[in-house]
Amino acid sequence: WWKEAQRSVADEIVGILYNVLSNYDNADSEIVLDLRKEESSGTRVKMDEGVSSREYALVKEALWLRTLKWHNDSKTSEEDDRYHCVAEGQSQEVFPLQIRLSFSPGTNSLLVKISLKDNAVDFYRRACSIFNSQSELLQIWDFSGQTSQFVMNEIINLPKFSPGKQGKEVLLELHVHGFFVFTNKTDERLAEPMKTENSFGKSRVRMNMNSDNLSSQLMLTNTSLSGSGYRGIGVLGFAGLQNLGNTCFMNSAVQCLVHTTQLVDYCLGDYEKDINHENPLGMNGELSLAFGELLRKLWAPGAMPVAPRMFKFKLAKFAPQFDGYNQHDSQEFLAFLLDGLHEDLNRVKCKPYIEAKDAEGRPDEEVADEHWLNHLARNASIIVDIFQGQYRSTLVCPVCKKVSVTFDPFMYLTLPLPSTTMRTMTLTVFSTDGIMLPMPFTITVPKGGRLKDLIDSLSLACSLKDDETLLVAEIYKNQIFRLLDGPSDSVALIRDDDKLVAYRLPKVSETCPLIVFSHQHLERPYGFGAMAPNWKLFGVPLIARIENLSSGSEIHYQFLKLLRPFLMPVEDVVNDYDGDETRNTVNENSKVEGIVSPLVSYSGAGPDSGEENDVHLNADFKFYLVDKPGSSEIKMNDPVPISSLTKNLDVTVHWSDKMIEKYDTCLLSSLPEVFKPQLFAKRHEESISLYKCLEGFLQEEPLGPDDMWYCPRCKKHQQAIKKLDLWRLPEILVIHLKRFSYSRFFKNKLETYVDFPIHDLNLSNYISHIDNQLSNCYQLYAVTNHYGGMGGGHYTAFIDHGHGRWYEFDDDRVFPISEDRIKSSAAYVLFYRRVREM
Repeated sequence: WWKEAQRSVADEIVGILYNVLSNYDNADSEIVLDLRKEESSGTRVKMDEGVSSREYALVKEALWLRTLKWHNDSKTSEEDDRYHCVAEGQSQEVFPLQIRLSFSPGTNSLLVKISLKDNAVDFYRRACSIFNSQSELLQIWDFSGQTSQFVMNEIINLPKFSPGKQGKEVLLELHVHGFFVFTNKTDERLAEPMKTENSFGKSRVRMNMNSDNLSSQLMLTNTSLSGSGYRGIGVLGFAGLQNLGNTCFMNSAVQCLVHTTQLVDYCLGDYEKDINHENPLGMNGELSLAFGELLRKLWAPGAMPVAPRMFKFKLAKFAPQFDGYNQHDSQEFLAFLLDGLHEDLNRVKCKPYIEAKDAEGRPDEEVADEHWLNHLARNASIIVDIFQGQYRSTLVCPVCKKVSVTFDPFMYLTLPLPSTTMRTMTLTVFSTDGIMLPMPFTITVPKGGRLKDLIDSLSLACSLKDDETLLVAEIYKNQIFRLLDGPSDSVALIRDDDKLVAYRLPKVSETCPLIVFSHQHLERPYGFGAMAPNWKLFGVPLIARIENLSSGSEIHYQFLKLLRPFLMPVEDVVNDYDGDETRNTVNENSKVEGIVSPLVSYSGAGPDSGEENDVHLNADFKFYLVDKPGSSEIKMNDPVPISSLTKNLDVTVHWSDKMIEKYDTCLLSSLPEVFKPQLFAKRHEESISLYKCLEGFLQEEPLGPDDMWYCPRCKKHQQAIKKLDLWRLPEILVIHLKRFSYSRFFKNKLETYVDFPIHDLNLSNYISHIDNQLSNCYQLYAVTNHYGGMGGGHYTAFIDHGHGRWYEFDDDRVFPISEDRIKSSAAYVLFYRRVREM
């Protein structure tokens, strides 16, 4: 595996040989290694040859970490049931060493000192065994190419250094944290690499021990070290992140990114060469360096939980919204981090100006490729390579039908959940047949739908007949504020605190005038200094269409027909009157003669009713035309002053006190709001497929009133119809489930259970452009979870370490979990990697 890792980096590099002398005889308190450079060793040699016997290798940190990860991955794939468990009698361990390095300028000598006081006893004993040179000479090959540069940098920084002056030693501190030892019963054999790192910032020396045969293995006689349980290569990538104070939102997203294979390999390599320090949109490379350093710490062998203080400091420097210790949205942090890393690592130093061309009827494939190449000409980074895809956006003007097609990149998909794509609305339906009472209906319509969607859903809910139609109106202050009669009007214009009614009307000619009856009663103020009585509006207006309207009798009759369902029961009416004579008359004769005519002769009321009913009607209700000079009263047999051009006829009805007692006016006055949030309502468990969420994202919908599109043909902003289609899928597909919704007064989190695939997410049926060379199948490898409510809660991450071995990263705690726990209503951001076709 060591040779394989070498070949994956470079075929050949310069190797410098050092002969090593060790003072093992006096190693009770300190080990001294004298490294003397061979003059003839500065030739090019392949890394996989030339190392034999007691020889070690200095390699770059990038190669060291990538080698360990490669070995970890290969061991994982060897045998599932042995994963994370080392074979009996063999374990892989890591231990840290604190060492000091000094050198003499003008010579080719380096001096390494390992002190007992700087290291634990067990670690020091292991170092003694490793660097024991009694049996044979130690040799170290420098394949890092940085030792000489490291020394020269320190020489340059020496005060008053004179090249002619020799023999002066300069002390340099280094930290070794990469000794790997194979343990076989009571034997410990050196067979794996080790790395050293100095504490002087960017200048580093890496030490890596290599062995190709048994002669290079060192036997340790100290049996007390066997099975001491140090963390080793088997736990690479299992380091947690300390919570610095409500930083779980950051920790969970970072863990998902640092377990993205392509990003790990990139950051463990020489990624610094790609940092764009001149990009005005970037962070001077500071964010990418901080992230890369954090990733390397998390993938270092035997790493303990890491405190990401420097990373958070750099983050807050460029994104002040993440400063402090407040809880934040993990997805918002992830979006900023990916965008910041892209700008920091953008390989395009000078972005060219590219003018977008119109499609002009060209094929979508040609236009999409052109847009994608233009995007890559200005944006080329590891983030673009693995995270960015492309979708097709189609806009259609509702007026001139102008179609605009663009192809835009995306970093992640934000999928709405059913509760965010659909809207619950309550409307009260009024009948005009004189039989049914008004009844509220609660329906569900698309959140970005049109009035036609609302009417279709309401028609189904109220069992609308084929010869009927619905007229929706908004009621405000006991009047019709507006009629909603535009089928393409967006339901987004309807607010939750609005009050809507729908009138069931017969399908008659629209030339028939629409009569709107508004109710008024005489309000008599009481108390000292009270004003004179005045007529005040009450209740919900009633609506009817009248064919062949000629006289006031049709209006009188139609109004009484509309009021029929609101009649109070006869016994209630009788009980409202005082006097034994009236009660006896009703009880004995079962009649209500002389009380009120509509109660006994209502069914016979009509345009041709007798004079007796006319007298009562004229006494109980008075009808007036609104907006006419003097508000002219409508008499029974008088002609109604309307013209053939009149579509709506507004009529005000004055109610007498007697009529208010005879009708249930409460039914006319109680009207529910469109939506009334229930703060403490019990939530029912919802379940939806991820594919349904994707369909909701891709469905056609009108733009909101605050997001209208400027139509180049109409020369004005229009509420266009928008349709998105997936065109090009990325290697890593990040899916954000939109659980949080915000309004002017309420913030809500949706606990909808989303059933998302773990092993076989197939998007072949949801992508418009099929590329036979790329797979449209994905496998889940990481999940960000959110537990709790708005403004707080807690974030964790689920990570797949291969072969279905899932672990939960809860800040600094890491523990295995079963795969059946992955799907839950807490899943917030899903990370998928592309796999071959299932």
